[in-house]
Amino acid sequence: MENEQFGPPAAEQIYTLNLGPQHPSTHGVLRILLDLDGEFIVKADPIIGYGHRGHEKMGENRLYRQFLPNTSRMDYLSGMLYNHGFVLAVEKLAGIDVPERARYIRVIASELNRISSHLLWFGTYLLDLGGFTPFLYAFDDREQILDILDRVSGSRLTYAYCRFGGVTRDVDAGFVDMTRAFLKRMEGRWADYENLVTKNIIFIKRTKDIGVIDRELARQYGVTGPNLRACGVRFDVRKAEPYEIYDRFDFEVPVCFNGDALDRYKVRFLEMLQSCRIIDQALDHLPQGPFQTEKIPLKIKPPKGEVYFPFESARGLTAYYLVSDGGTNPYRCHIRVPSFGNLNVINDVLPDTLIADAISILGSMDVIIPEIDR
Repeated sequence: MENEQFGPPAAEQIYTLNLGPQHPSTHGVLRILLDLDGEFIVKADPIIGYGHRGHEKMGENRLYRQFLPNTSRMDYLSGMLYNHGFVLAVEKLAGIDVPERARYIRVIASELNRISSHLLWFGTYLLDLGGFTPFLYAFDDREQILDILDRVSGSRLTYAYCRFGGVTRDVDAGFVDMTRAFLKRMEGRWADYENLVTKNIIFIKRTKDIGVIDRELARQYGVTGPNLRACGVRFDVRKAEPYEIYDRFDFEVPVCFNGDALDRYKVRFLEMLQSCRIIDQALDHLPQGPFQTEKIPLKIKPPKGEVYFPFESARGLTAYYLVSDGGTNPYRCHIRVPSFGNLNVINDVLPDTLIADAISILGSMDVIIPEIDR
């Protein structure tokens, strides 16, 4: 019975709160509808679609080459990886050969972009949790990568460097020197990050045993990438289904086993080290020769057929599904993005957690809203 002085019983005092779509911690136009019982989350419903731009339909109404700028505007933090993946899908569909030198250059550029993406996530995640210094360190390191990629691609964020049959521009000695200097710089940075963040007791308290995702829950929602590997599943497309020349490199797939926010941080931290290993090996074995296949027509006309091409972006399993009817543009263009499953798992993860922990959990997922809405 309701008490006139104190209102309804506590069990009925559930209220609704909008987290976003303009909240800074959502890192995009994302709205999460929260049902709260005091400071505890009862229900969480992510609402997407605020940034829909119709990339897939645009892909079906443009030449294959004209769609290249779109690729890096879905996951804008790992645009080089999306650009690389689309080019590989079309090359497989059309049967285009690629020079060895171009393959190595693509891998170097892609892994630099993966580190850049993880560094931005690292800095902004700590900023969400109240740590300003790691943000400055991470962006300082990321700036070095942007300078390197800008040298060859002319872009610092939305890349269209890969082309069917190669890349737009060859790398020079200056690019190689800058990349090796960056690798050398990072050798001394890992210990700084370890002491500043990984061993920080405040950070550990905010992330350990928070937002746990187990293997079965990850499977149900199609979680991939670092979020899956933090559950103990050693799945990485570069190892499971090697593409380009990844099978030639010696690198490991880092995993952790608790599936909490701390483990998701650790996996991404370790992945940056492995990307540095790949880049170092690629530079050591960078062959001479052409960086483009000659006589690739402006209007590619792949034979009738379809291709499904998976690759590992910074956020997990990404794939292009293209259908050709023999024309100059795809009959069907569909993109499988990792952030959709990675985001929706919070339906089961956020309930029974404190609202303060929702920021830590969401930040540890590293979702990119534009690639979901695309």
